[in-house]
Amino acid sequence: MRPTVHDVAQEAGVSLATVDRVLNKRSGVRGITVARVEAAVAKLGFVRDIAAANLAKQRLYRLAFVIPEGPNSFMRGLEGELERVRSSSALERTQISIVKVPAFDGAALAAALDRLDVDAVSGVALVATEAAVVRDALARLSRAGIPIVTMVSDMPASKRDHYVGIDNVAAGRTAASLIGRFAGRRPGRIGLLAGSMLVRDHVERRMGFDQVIRAEFPDLECLPVLEGRDDAAVTRDVLGRFLEREAGIVGIYSMGAGNRGVIDVLSSRPGYRDIVVVAHELTDHSRKALRDGLFDAVINQDAGHEIRSAVRLLKARIDGTPVIDGQEQIRIEIYLRDNLP
Repeated sequence: MRPTVHDVAQEAGVSLATVDRVLNKRSGVRGITVARVEAAVAKLGFVRDIAAANLAKQRLYRLAFVIPEGPNSFMRGLEGELERVRSSSALERTQISIVKVPAFDGAALAAALDRLDVDAVSGVALVATEAAVVRDALARLSRAGIPIVTMVSDMPASKRDHYVGIDNVAAGRTAASLIGRFAGRRPGRIGLLAGSMLVRDHVERRMGFDQVIRAEFPDLECLPVLEGRDDAAVTRDVLGRFLEREAGIVGIYSMGAGNRGVIDVLSSRPGYRDIVVVAHELTDHSRKALRDGLFDAVINQDAGHEIRSAVRLLKARIDGTPVIDGQEQIRIEIYLRDNLP
């Protein structure tokens, strides 16, 4: 028979109210009493039934997700996965709100975080933009006891509790290995296309890419990063002008969104089809580009896994329960034309 809180209280020689305060990590209990309760828990092998406790207390998990607005297909896919989770979350006493902010705008992101009511929010997940004002806003939430999860793009120097997303340095290294091998050791130059270098995921992808190119493919030269703002029209203009003025381009690494603009440019001239292209995120457009031979590989991350993981991590932090690290690891997926799902 499983031990109960009554058994813990009896073993520790304290009241049920004291056990409840210790289990929920509330203040007002002497250290020696906390130690006695924790010793009783360990001795009896007591495991809390979090769902039952939350139901008894009518606890709701109120989670706010702050994500970029705009045409970024991956972000819209992330939003779609969030809507799916939200539609079924009421059964788990979870309320999810979605806050959208302009992409790559640290001030707007910080303002949105500052507007969150700390008395009405249990946890916050966000796609981070690197900025001091964002770090300050996260610090204020942390001081208020609000768990924080960053998604897709991390801010490790901030007060966030967990990061959910792929290892972006490894993703960049993977892209470099693919381009170097697909190029067949041809010497030449590589165009690098990011959404913005204000987000850590694109910075880390560039870092990993450079590491492998320099170490393993010395005949390839990485050119300065172009920024397409994750927007198809901007990307089309920036990349089109780049390819017109630069000679000897053998590869393109598109480390952000805006793939529709990349596709438009590559489709505009037959000679561009010889360029090796590795892009990120498997969307309808990148899938078609793989099938048509415009893209050679797409590096993907599972948006649904990321949303579910963020929810689990926030709830675990709220409940004070352990995290299963392997369950929350987001893996790098590589798709070629031959293994499209």
